This record gives sequence, C-alpha cells and structure tokens, in this order.
Amino acid sequence: MAQRVTLETIARASGVSLATVSLVLRDKPGIHQETRRRVLSAARQLGYQRKPAELLMPPALQQIGVLIKSRADDPPQSNPFYAPVLAGIEASCRRQQINMLYATVPVDEDNYPQELPRLLMEDDLDGLLLVGAFVGATIAHLMQRRAIPTVLVDSYAADNSYDSVVSDNFRGAYQAVSYLIRSGHQHIGLAGSLPRAYPSIAERRRGYAQALADHGLAEQYFADCHFNQSEAIVSTQALLRRAPQVSAMFCTNDYMAVAVTQAAHELGLRVPEDLSIVGFDDIELAAHVQPPLTTMQIDKISMGRMAVQLLTNRAEQPAAGGVTLMLRPTLIERQSVRALAALASAGSG
Repeated sequence: MAQRVTLETIARASGVSLATVSLVLRDKPGIHQETRRRVLSAARQLGYQRKPAELLMPPALQQIGVLIKSRADDPPQSNPFYAPVLAGIEASCRRQQINMLYATVPVDEDNYPQELPRLLMEDDLDGLLLVGAFVGATIAHLMQRRAIPTVLVDSYAADNSYDSVVSDNFRGAYQAVSYLIRSGHQHIGLAGSLPRAYPSIAERRRGYAQALADHGLAEQYFADCHFNQSEAIVSTQALLRRAPQVSAMFCTNDYMAVAVTQAAHELGLRVPEDLSIVGFDDIELAAHVQPPLTTMQIDKISMGRMAVQLLTNRAEQPAAGGVTLMLRPTLIERQSVRALAALASAGSG
C-alpha cells in the first residue's frame, strides 16, 4: 500500500514549515515565489491529493521569530523588564511545541530600530513578535510584503495596524499619582519622560497630568530626560533646586526611581522623610533598594504568554479584527512613600 502523503510529508520534502505548506496549498498571499514553487513541486512529485478537510485546516505556528530591542549597555536577556517577558514567550512556545528564533534589534534612545534584523528575511517564519521597539518604515514594509502574522509586545506602530499586548500605562500612572495625592502630597514631580516620548511613556506622562487635574492640582513639575540615569539625576536635582516644595516624585520606571533616589541623597534629602518616590514596572531590584520602592507592578511573564496566544489566534484567523490586550498595573506599597495626610490627621487628634 502506498504511503499517504500529508502536509507534514510535503513540509519535510520541501524544507519549509507545516504552516507554509498550508498557506501555499490554499493559495494564500505573502509567500515568496521560490518557496511557493518548491512546495508545489514537492506536492506534485509526492502525488499529493488535496483533501477538503486539510484545505480548511488553519495554519499552525511551527516556527516564530522574536525580535527584542537592545541597546549596547542593555542586553535583553538581563533587562529587568524584558527578560521576564521573554521567559513568558519561551514558556508558551515550549508548551505549544513552537520553535522560536530569537534576535535583537539595536535601537536608539527613542526606541527606533537602527538596523534591519536579518531574522525578517527568513523564509520559514510563521509568525513574528516584536518586543519593545517602534515598527520602523522598512520593517513595516517587509512584514506587509510577506504577510507574516505579527504581534507587538510593548511595541508600537504609527498606523496601529497590528495586534498588540501593552500595559495600561495611563491608568497605572493615574493610580500612582492619585495614591500620592491621597497620601497628602500636593506638589508632585514627574521624572523620566519627554514631551515627545515613546508611546508607553507618553501615556504615563498623560496619566500624571490627568490625575493632578482631576484632583484640582494645577502645578506640574517635570524632570525631563531620556531613560538614562545620569540624565535623570541631573534633571531631578535641577527640579528640586528650583521647586523645593516638591515632596513626591512619580517616576516612569523603576530605574528612573533609583536615579531620583540618588539625586535626592546627593542633595541631602531623605527618602521618604523629605521626598516620597513611586516607580513603575516592579522590576526585581525595586524590592531590594533602600528604602524598598513603592511601584506599579506589571505582570511581565503574562505579557509574553498573551503575545504568543494572540499570534496563534492571528495565524488561525488572519482576517479577524485587530486586537489590543492591555494589562492593568497593580500598586505595590513598600517604604518609599511618606503619608503626609495620615501624619496630619494624627497630629490634630
């Protein structure tokens, strides 16, 4: 009896993934012509007979690419935010038996890619996750030309045309600043942003401003800088010198909070006695600095897992409407905030 020819047989013979074979045999766009010819030739030589059930089979993710931003001084594997995201992606791929190819994308200080990742040229990618960087024009052109299912993870595109997993940065910032206001602080600064910042940071800046406005506080105090600790120290010290009434700082991430703590110490200020500080992200370091940092926690491992699930859904339903999953941050209270309102209330009794 002749052996039944399956999509798996054709995939092995043509040297491509199962998903690619499925796309070719269903006449889907986005496949290189040479790859398409190789698959069809293998199918003919093997005597493949198309079957309706297999034609209707959705493309499975057999191999995906993960592109994660990288700076020279910030390897992703040790990045306190993206390392757990990557761990979540790896765990989900392992559970679903998806092969994962990994590459870094060098970015500038505004998170724009500086080089074209060679991984994008791979023929056998069934899906792509872009982590922590803007979708530049060249990358967008390549992805659209090849029609690779793509999910952005803490990443952004100008036309918002991709599925994505992000944090609720506005709500998280709003909650952090509101917490400081409930603690009795009336003069609250913001460290670690710029007027034209990366979208997640711009949303945190907007949440800061909205929380002040909603609580009737007109004064905004900005220690503007890139995500650079030296810049953050200089800008924070300049702010605290010109506005000594500032009693609390909301920082756009925990590294900025560490820099603000150092800036305060160099000015002879104590945390939290003279300056309260709230961070964002809840990286592992946040619980071990002195004093331990109050911060907004993001479930970074779940961010990675959800990204793989979104990518699977997109591969199975390529015409479905766009999806954005937003993780809501949680306030983690530690010892870096002084509750002025509670002290005032106790003194008046």
